[in-house]
Amino acid sequence: MTEIETRKHWMGLLAKAKPQDVAALFEDVTLNPEFTYLRAPEVGGVMVQGRAGATGAPFNLGEMTVTRCSVQLAEGEVGHAYVQGRDKAHATQAALIDALMQTPEAERLRLAVLAPLEQSQVQARTARASKAAATKVDFFTMVRGED
Repeated sequence: MTEIETRKHWMGLLAKAKPQDVAALFEDVTLNPEFTYLRAPEVGGVMVQGRAGATGAPFNLGEMTVTRCSVQLAEGEVGHAYVQGRDKAHATQAALIDALMQTPEAERLRLAVLAPLEQSQVQARTARASKAAATKVDFFTMVRGED
């Protein structure tokens, strides 16, 4: 993965994570960095698009509430975050983690915060997939011999 893809991946993990999970994991790391807000947490909305069959033409599905935040660490690293919902603390923590992932603390954060979040999200996806698979119905058509 390139550096940009890697950053997209961890920012996606943080954006989709439950706020209480991020808070608990970040608290366990016991990092208390000095920072300033470049953009204080603010709540807004975005238009969500869908595609019929995941391949058709895009259409506007509806709006979703998001909170965004940008911070700058005392050392100069900048972190950004967009998270689902209205939780300003979640947006701030996600932006701080993004900024800290650009410092020597990156590996520590990857192991203590990002890896558990990824594992949790994979387990949730697997559970949803197995629940959906249990309701799957296979339809087939028998050939009647008439052409």
